[in-house]
Amino acid sequence: MTDAVGSIDTPDAEDEAPQKKSRKGGKRGKKGPFGRLALFYRQIVAELRKVVWPTRNQLTTYTTVVIVFVVIMIGLVTVMDYGFQEAVKYVFG
Repeated sequence: MTDAVGSIDTPDAEDEAPQKKSRKGGKRGKKGPFGRLALFYRQIVAELRKVVWPTRNQLTTYTTVVIVFVVIMIGLVTVMDYGFQEAVKYVFG
């Protein structure tokens, strides 16, 4: 029985193609430990070249925002700590 796509009973042409065995290890298969280390560092450098680094103005803005946020959080935690300290003093004497 066939439909618009083809026969259900017979496999597609791509299913009949012989499958290749993949080589174990890939790129690392033939290299020694120093070759693998060199490959690792080359890949690090390649990834760092892809990074979009911030400009000096952006970096200054981001740093200022982080410092202001940290100062605000320090103040908030300090106020809460003082409040809990006073509450414990009131409850326990």
